Amino acid sequence: MTLNQLARRTPAIVEGVEDHLPNDAIARRLRELGFVAGEQVEIVAAGPFGAEPLLVQVGFTRFALRRIEAARVRLRRDGDGA
Repeated sequence: MTLNQLARRTPAIVEGVEDHLPNDAIARRLRELGFVAGEQVEIVAAGPFGAEPLLVQVGFTRFALRRIEAARVRLRRDGDGA
């Protein structure tokens, strides 16, 4: 599952961020923001038009992400085995 597929207010655990290119700037930035393996993540809200952007909480911090960026974050449901 990816972050853009996660239902609102459903906790999940980050498995990783997909790189589309070598030295992928978007993937690197997502990792710098805290989207790293083992972190809990949750979609708090979504924008009114096309559910864009997504308000995402990772740890104790919230970020607005475009759905295309959120699609790069791989997840497992909270409570699933690691």
